[in-house]
Amino acid sequence: MAASGRLAIAATATVVIALIATYSLTHKQELEGFARCRATNVVGGSGAIGGPFTLTDENGSRVTDKEVLSKPALVYFGYTYCPDVCPTDSARNAEAVDILEENGHEVTPVFISVDPGRDTPEVLKEWTDYLHPRMIGLTGSEEEIKAVTKEYKTYYKVPEAPADDSYMVDHMTQTYLMLPGHGFVEFFGRDETSDQVAERTACFLDAAQTEN
Repeated sequence: MAASGRLAIAATATVVIALIATYSLTHKQELEGFARCRATNVVGGSGAIGGPFTLTDENGSRVTDKEVLSKPALVYFGYTYCPDVCPTDSARNAEAVDILEENGHEVTPVFISVDPGRDTPEVLKEWTDYLHPRMIGLTGSEEEIKAVTKEYKTYYKVPEAPADDSYMVDHMTQTYLMLPGHGFVEFFGRDETSDQVAERTACFLDAAQTEN
């Protein structure tokens, strides 16, 4: 699930194992309607993954999690200088959002940068607008990005002393499904297609609607 590097892969595996163990132990009571939609062992809800944040969007405005996640959202952590993984995953998410919209579900694609040094709002805007007109790009200070990645239990590592601006950033590549009123409910791996992401997301949305 990490973008590159053996050390990153090892660190990512450790984080994922800890993440699954944590949620298996602390969130045993999952919504029955969501169980049929879930393909992972991670149980969402109850604020297990995710939390409050204030970041800067691609238009330079300060925004909070309540504003960004006011509707169902597919949240991805990456960076715009990523040569292949991030564009591929984000394009997959954008396509899934379009499939969902065709079937009557509005889901917001969200891209949170783990490379705030290069990913200014201007850079993010060009990148997100190209991928999807409704994609929200978020960046912030190094401290803000560290805080939000901690909330989402994800891993990234920017080189401490890069030789130039062409450096790579190691990071995890799962996509989080966030639902209003529930928070995190599931994540999607890189091996899932846009159709699969859309289908399982729709399952969660239908289940949430039935619950209400």
